[in-house]
Amino acid sequence: MPLYSLHCLDKEDGGAALRAQTRPAHLAWAAGLGSTVRMAGPLISADGAMVGSLFIVEADSLEDVRALSARDPYNQAGVFGRVDIHETRWSIGDGKPA
Repeated sequence: MPLYSLHCLDKEDGGAALRAQTRPAHLAWAAGLGSTVRMAGPLISADGAMVGSLFIVEADSLEDVRALSARDPYNQAGVFGRVDIHETRWSIGDGKPA
């Protein structure tokens, strides 16, 4: 099954406040994705603030990943100013699929 990266950057105007407000719902949603998620976590600025999210997910298609992203409470609340989704391949690193 293909892997996809979701690189999500918070909007600069109000994104941090929306992120803090929506974080519990986002974490519950992400935990419910199970083995679809191969890796996920916040993007951190040089000063230690959360400024976005990164997901590596398995899905059948780009359309499935777009639909998954649309259900993210952060996306629904307007936290993100930009979301880039790309198919990727795991070439190096622990956990590489056979």
